[in-house]
Amino acid sequence: MLKNKKLLGNIGVQVVIAMVLGTLVGAVMGEGATVFAPLGTIFINLIKMLVVPLVAVALISGSAGLGDSSSAGKVGITTLAFFAVTSALAVALALVMGHIFEPGTGIDMASVESMFSSEYASQGTIPGFWDTVTGMIPTNVFQSLNDANILQILVFCLFFGIAVSSLEKQRRDPLVNGVNAIVDAMVWMINKVMLLAPLGVFGLMADAVGSFGFSALTVVIKLFIVYVVAILIFGFIVYPAMVHVLTKTSAKKFLVAMKKPQAVALSTASSMATLPVNMDTVENELGVRTSTASFVLPLGATINMSGNAIYYGLVAIFFAQMFHIDLSLGAYIAIIATSTLGAVGQAGVPGPSFLVVAVLLAAGIPIEGLPLLFALDRIFDMIRTALNITGDAACAVIVDSLLEDDVSAVEQQG
Repeated sequence: MLKNKKLLGNIGVQVVIAMVLGTLVGAVMGEGATVFAPLGTIFINLIKMLVVPLVAVALISGSAGLGDSSSAGKVGITTLAFFAVTSALAVALALVMGHIFEPGTGIDMASVESMFSSEYASQGTIPGFWDTVTGMIPTNVFQSLNDANILQILVFCLFFGIAVSSLEKQRRDPLVNGVNAIVDAMVWMINKVMLLAPLGVFGLMADAVGSFGFSALTVVIKLFIVYVVAILIFGFIVYPAMVHVLTKTSAKKFLVAMKKPQAVALSTASSMATLPVNMDTVENELGVRTSTASFVLPLGATINMSGNAIYYGLVAIFFAQMFHIDLSLGAYIAIIATSTLGAVGQAGVPGPSFLVVAVLLAAGIPIEGLPLLFALDRIFDMIRTALNITGDAACAVIVDSLLEDDVSAVEQQG
């Protein structure tokens, strides 16, 4: 009985139970379940209230801590390389699975043509290289904070943290200690907000299922199944295997620890909203140093979108098959490149993903059928977010392990 009581007292278990109950209530009540939406809104707003200041102070703390070490450059390069490679692998997996299972074949075009629309063609542009670079540099950091422009906040805070690390010790330490104290205070606030997580998750799930139901799945059921399988392969095989092989952390320990942040990611559909929970899990359950977690996780929540990459790749294959288009090698390369690069600029917040328009246009695939997917965008978003934050955590564990190896090597030489 005591064991069961302890299990039910676990916030992760409570969140999962709330998800199941919310799904059932949404399915039974239908659109009437929107009455529970305010519970989810309050929870999300409380998280959003804390996310931007947490990202700012965590990045300053992490880059100040790393900037003082000889491994700082290695950490940055390894983190970015990990995100780029895993995103490219994710979209490649999506293309392979799309070819094997052919989710776009067998659809009765006559029954879905009424949903076709060409109004999204103008939304398919991806900013050029220099537009992206200049857009990342804030002209007014306070305006960036006010607008929650995560990429601009990230650039300023990384730069500022490295600058702090360059100060002499007696001037640097009080500043770093002060920033770390703010991080600790923010974590305390987040832990209090997380007590409301089960209620918030219940409201979010009841509203989502009640609003969209499962009827909208009938047209794209095959795509949805292949998508879920691809997400499961990457999240429960690829990432855990990388952690198991490249670090001293077992795949089982990694997967068990990730249950709570994955549940929060599923319910909020936001990498940013899940960031505080992910940081707490990675540091306290997976033993990653605060400096590493504070650097890798906010960066990952902004630019690591392997779940999105799988979605873009599968949707491209889905519509190519639906419209009977044979894709060339150039089209495949365009899909991989656009999916990988485009995901970098997508903020870790929920909402309809119009970047898929750019992916389709790059490969010469008609975009008229996109409204077929928009009703289910929230469900797709929830699932891909869970994979995104799993990749962030895996990167943090791997990078921290590399740092430990460097420290051990230096100690042996000494």
